[in-house]
Amino acid sequence: MLLIIANVLAGLIGAGIIVIGLRELFAPRTAADFGIPNTPTGSPNFQAWLSVKAVRDIASGAFIFILMANGSPDLFGWFMLAAAFIPAGDCLVVLRSKGPKSAAYGIHGATAAVMLVISALLIAA
Repeated sequence: MLLIIANVLAGLIGAGIIVIGLRELFAPRTAADFGIPNTPTGSPNFQAWLSVKAVRDIASGAFIFILMANGSPDLFGWFMLAAAFIPAGDCLVVLRSKGPKSAAYGIHGATAAVMLVISALLIAA
């Protein structure tokens, strides 16, 4: 049962990051609000950077589904543990940029915490 719960939660994380990546590609102005104040959303340089981030977000989500389908729960759990550093780092970036704590903890920190729970469930399975 815990393995099912871990896979459902991981699938939601994977789908969510793919959707975020697609938004970054196709609706960059609406996708750029990830908690960093004064983000220059109209800048061509920022738009290029966001496109690069979008491709990486989509690939990150795809990795989750590939490991979910073909990897052992142990390998998948270690991957999710390593991947939890991404939203944890995002949380620190938002805080360092004096962004809203609600975005830092409520979006990025909460995602990292869920990913840690998923990794623990998968490694224990």
